[in-house]
Amino acid sequence: MQSEKFQNEVALKYHLYNSIFMTLPLDGIHGTGILIPLLKDECLQGLEEGKSPVEILNHFFEKQTGFRSEKEKIDFMFRVIHYIERQVVLLDSLEDAAFLKLYDNNGEGSFRTLKERLKCEGRSDDFYEELKQFAVRIVLTAHPTQFYPSTVLAIINDLIDAIQQNDLIQIKILLTQLGKTPFFKKERPTPFDEAKSLSWYLEHIFYQSASDLYGKLYTDTKQDKIGTPILFGFWPGGDRDGNPFVSTSTTLAVANRLQTVLFSNYYNDIKILRRRLSFKGVYELVVELEERVLKAINSKKYTVEIDASQMLHYLDQIEKILIEEHDGFFMDLLKQFRNKLVLFGSHLASIDIRQDRRILKSAFEVLCKTAPELKSGKMPTDLKDLMEMHSSVSLFQTNDEVYKDTLNLFSTIKEIQEKNGEPACNRFIISNCRDAEDVARVFAMARMCEWQDQIPLDIVPLFETIEDLEQADQTMQKLYKNEIYASHLKQRGRKQTIMLGFSDGTKDGGYLSANWNIYKAKENITRLSREKGITVVFFDGRGGPPARGGGNTHKFYSSLGNNIENQEIQVTIQGQTISSKFGTRDSAMYYQELLITAGLENRLFEDQNKQFTKEDREVMETLSKYSMEEYYRFKSSDKFVSYLENRSALKYYGKAKIGSRPSKRKQTEKLNFEDLRAIPFVGAWSQMKQNVPGFFGVGSSLKRLEEEGRMEACKHLYQNSSFFRTLVENSMQSICKSNFKLTEYMRNDQEFGDFWEWIHREYQLSIEMLLKVSGQKELMENAMELKDSIRLREEMVLPLICIQQYALIKIREMEQNKVTKLEKYSILQKLVIRSLYGNINASRNSA
Repeated sequence: MQSEKFQNEVALKYHLYNSIFMTLPLDGIHGTGILIPLLKDECLQGLEEGKSPVEILNHFFEKQTGFRSEKEKIDFMFRVIHYIERQVVLLDSLEDAAFLKLYDNNGEGSFRTLKERLKCEGRSDDFYEELKQFAVRIVLTAHPTQFYPSTVLAIINDLIDAIQQNDLIQIKILLTQLGKTPFFKKERPTPFDEAKSLSWYLEHIFYQSASDLYGKLYTDTKQDKIGTPILFGFWPGGDRDGNPFVSTSTTLAVANRLQTVLFSNYYNDIKILRRRLSFKGVYELVVELEERVLKAINSKKYTVEIDASQMLHYLDQIEKILIEEHDGFFMDLLKQFRNKLVLFGSHLASIDIRQDRRILKSAFEVLCKTAPELKSGKMPTDLKDLMEMHSSVSLFQTNDEVYKDTLNLFSTIKEIQEKNGEPACNRFIISNCRDAEDVARVFAMARMCEWQDQIPLDIVPLFETIEDLEQADQTMQKLYKNEIYASHLKQRGRKQTIMLGFSDGTKDGGYLSANWNIYKAKENITRLSREKGITVVFFDGRGGPPARGGGNTHKFYSSLGNNIENQEIQVTIQGQTISSKFGTRDSAMYYQELLITAGLENRLFEDQNKQFTKEDREVMETLSKYSMEEYYRFKSSDKFVSYLENRSALKYYGKAKIGSRPSKRKQTEKLNFEDLRAIPFVGAWSQMKQNVPGFFGVGSSLKRLEEEGRMEACKHLYQNSSFFRTLVENSMQSICKSNFKLTEYMRNDQEFGDFWEWIHREYQLSIEMLLKVSGQKELMENAMELKDSIRLREEMVLPLICIQQYALIKIREMEQNKVTKLEKYSILQKLVIRSLYGNINASRNSA
C-alpha cells in the first residue's frame, strides 16, 4: 500500500512536473532535458554490457548528439549536472509535499498509539509521569552532507506549497526560478555562514513544529504535568574539532545570531497577540511586552531588557485577566506563545563547544608553562593532581592561534551565559577522548581560566574508536571515584553526558563491530552509573547514511532495552538528515514525535525483543568479532588508502567549497588514514556507489557462522532482537544504494583490480547472507516505499555519476601522461566537484 502511494503521489507527479521543467526557457536546459533520458538509457545499457563510463559517454556523443569538439562535450556534461541538481530538488519537494499522505501521523510511533496502549493497561498517568523526566535533544551540525543555500531552501518551501495546492502556474514559475538560481557559492563558507544557513531551520521549521508538538502533548492534561521534552543544540560556531577557522569571535557572533532570530520570532508572535487580545486590561500588557521586546532587538541587549522568564510573567498576568474577565477568549493563542517561551528560553538553541583531546592537551601545556602564577612550570599528568589544580591564572603566552582560542574559550562561555542564560552554552565535548585525564584537563582549565568554585559546564567525553569504546566504562569509573569530580557532578544534578561516535567507530572497526561496541559501552556505562547513583545521558554522533549511524534512527532507539539508560535521547542531525526528516513542519513534527515515543516506549514497557538472551548475545559478539577481523584485514591492505586516494573522489572533498572545515584534521600532503574525517571517508565510497562502510564484513561474518553450522542461531537473533534487525535493515539500505556496474571497469585495473574484486565479493556475499538471515526474497522488501525512493533517485543520478567517473578516468590519464598543466585538467577537476555536489544532495533518503 505504501509503495502504491509513493508511485501515485511522488513518482507519477515527478515525471509530470519534470516534463514541464524540460520545456522551460532556460539557457541550455531545453536541449539538455531532451537528451538526458537518452543518456540515462545509454548508461544503463552500457554498464550492463560492461562498458566503462568513458566508452559509454564517447558512444553517446557519437551516436546521439552533434557534439564533436571537446568543449561542446564538457559544456554539455556541466549542463547535465545543472539539470539533475534541480531534478533532485523537484523530487525532494514532491516527497515533502506528499508527506502526510505517505506517513500516518497517528499510527505506529505516535503519541496517540502509545497512550491507547497505556490506557488498555490502566496506566494512562504513566505517560505524563515519564514525560516529566524525559527529553529529546536534537543537535544541528554543519557537517557538509547537504548544502542548499537559503535562496534555494526558500524556493523548495514555496514549491512544496504549490505542489500541495496543485498550482501548475506557480510550480512552473518556481521551477523557472530554480533553474536560474545558483546552488552553491564560489567562495568556501565561513563557520558563521554555516550558522546562518542552519539557523534557517530553527527559525522556519523547529520554532513552530516543536511548539505545535509540545501543544499536542498536553491536549488532555495540565501543562504543569510535563517537563520540557524537546531541546535543541547547535554546533556551528562551537565545533572546533579539526576546524581552525572557528574562533571565540565566531562563537559569540553565532550566540548573538541565535538570540536575534529568536527575539525576532517572539516579536512577530506578540504582534499577532496584540491584534487579537484587544480587551481592556489585556491589550495594555501586550503592548508593553511588545515594546520591551522591540527595545531589546534594537539595542541588541536582549536579556538586559527582557528575558524569557519575564515574558512568561507577562503571560501569567494576561492569562489571569482573560480567565477572570473575558471568558478565557483566545487562550489557545496565548498558550501557543507560552510553549515557545518554555522550549526556546532566551537562547533558541544551546551551542556545544567541541575540541580534539590533542589540541586540549597542548593548550593545557601552554597554560602550565607560561602562566606566571604557576611558577614551578610543573606539568601534572596524574588524574588526582589535575583535578586539584585551581590556581587562577591572569595570562598565558603563545603565538599559536588555536591554543589561544582554546584557552580563551572559557571566558567566552561565561560571556554567553551572562548574556543569553546558562543553557545557551554549557557543554564542552572532548573529541577522541582516551582517558579520564582528558576530562580532568578541561576541568582544570575551566577553573584556572574562569571559575574558581562551581563550574557551570558539563564536560562531555566523546568515545570514538573501538579501543576507546571498550574501555569507556573504566575511564568513567576513574572519574566517578574522584571526589572533586563527584562533587562537580553533584552540582550538575548528578548527571553525566557521554557522547559516542558512530561515524568514526565505523571508520575504525567496521559497521557491525562499531554498532555492537557502542551498544556494549552503553550497557557497561549504564550499569556503572546506576551503581554510583548518577544518571548518564548518551549523546549519539550520528550522520545521515547507515554507515555513519543513520538509517532508521527511531527504530534504532526503540530497539534499545532497559539495560541502557534512556532518560534522554540526544542525537546530531546533519546534511540530508535535516532536509529529509526535518525539512518541513509536518515531517519535523512527525520525526520529533517518533524520537520521543521511541524513548518513552523503552521506559514504559519491558519487551523481551529488546533484551539479548545469553545465546543471542554470544552470536552477536561472534558476528562483531568476525566482522571486525575481516574489516581490519581489508583496512590493513596496502591498497586501502591508495585506492581511496587514487580511484575515488576523496581528494575532491577538500577542494569542494562545501564546508568551512578541512577534510583532514592535519593538513599534510600525504593522506593519513587516522587524520581522515568520517564524512569524506564515507562520502568517497558513496560517490563510487560502493558504500563499503555500510556492509563490509557483514557478509563474511554471517558466512563464517553458517560454515560453523550456526545459521539458525543467526536467524533466531534476527527474529528475536529488534536491535540486530535494525542493523540488518540499515545495511540493506547501504547495499541498495550501491552500483558496482559503475566501477566494473576497475576489474581490469592493473594496480587495483584484485582490490576491487575483494570489495565486490563481499558485496555479493552480504546480499546473499542478509537475504538468508532475514528470510526476505529481496532486499528491503519490508520498506518498499523507501526502496522505490532510492531506486528513483539512483536512476536520476546515474548520468551524473557516470560523468564523474568519466572525469576521474580522464584525469588519471592526464596525470600518467604528465600533462596536468593543460586547462582541460582543471576543467575536468571542476566536473568532478560539481558532480560530487549533486550526488550528495540526491542522497537524502539515506537518513
